[in-house]
Amino acid sequence: MDYSLLDLSPVPEGSDVADALKASVTLAQAAEAAGYKRFWLAEHHNMPGIASAATPLVIGTVAAATSTIRVGAGGMMLPNHAPLVVAEQFGTLAALHPGRIDLGLGRAPGTDMATARALRRHMAPEDGFVDDVRELIAYLGPADPAARVRAIPGEGSGVPVWILGSSLYGAQLAAALGLPYAFASHFAPAALDEALEIYRAQFRPSEHLEKPHAMMAIGVCAAETEAEARVLRSSQMLAFARLRSGNPGKLPRPVDDVEAHIPAPVLAGVEQALSVSAVGDRAGVRDRLGAIIARHRPDEVILTGMIHDPAARVRSFEIAAQAMRELTTAEAA
Repeated sequence: MDYSLLDLSPVPEGSDVADALKASVTLAQAAEAAGYKRFWLAEHHNMPGIASAATPLVIGTVAAATSTIRVGAGGMMLPNHAPLVVAEQFGTLAALHPGRIDLGLGRAPGTDMATARALRRHMAPEDGFVDDVRELIAYLGPADPAARVRAIPGEGSGVPVWILGSSLYGAQLAAALGLPYAFASHFAPAALDEALEIYRAQFRPSEHLEKPHAMMAIGVCAAETEAEARVLRSSQMLAFARLRSGNPGKLPRPVDDVEAHIPAPVLAGVEQALSVSAVGDRAGVRDRLGAIIARHRPDEVILTGMIHDPAARVRSFEIAAQAMRELTTAEAA
């Protein structure tokens, strides 16, 4: 099974955006060496703890610093952008890095409503996402010299388009259009089983894909010991709790007693949201990943996790890659 990596380019407390972007490049290089298939970055806005708002720019920087790993968006929030602009951006990336660019599309704003308006999102009551997806795919398809509007660069690039989601809507759309589907189970697992079932049952083969290809996101925090991994994970738990409480900020430093820093009702919600995760040493992470994969049978997994120390984050994903290789070897045997 292919395994990929989703990086939110976290900005830890005590550092800045420049540090975060450098850390993302370093992580991508380590991911390439560890055998990850894809390195995706996500579009978020007005969040002090996330540095990847200008997602295509970061993708280009990461792709230029690596040589074989696929680099892409997981995802671009399409309603924030004109489809033509996205086609030109990713067409340019594909021209610079042939055969290595992915484009995952989401429907959410990736931010709060005030920031969405600042992005010139129209907030119309009607939902034009399906039409925007079709328009974007057409721009990336075969060149049509007779077309009044063409994406140059973009046309003929065939950049693979994925539909992302955390609800049933994305699963239905990906199935109807015959596109690969990625589910955000790393922070919104409630509809995972039903979404995968719908996607597989309703999938229609297309020129893009002959059979369903479902990827699920899994949170990972790995270290040499389980105790160390749980302390490292406290940063992400604190960050998620603050976000849910309306107080987003930089990625907090880890604490030994996270339960003492998050009110019990909030902590319960955080633990449920982050429940599709593997936390521990290599053996523990391997066993947990194996159990998740055995239950949901994804075609691919994308691992993600925010750790305050960039070096510990790199090591976490290296351990996770070792675990995935062990699982793959065991299944092949």
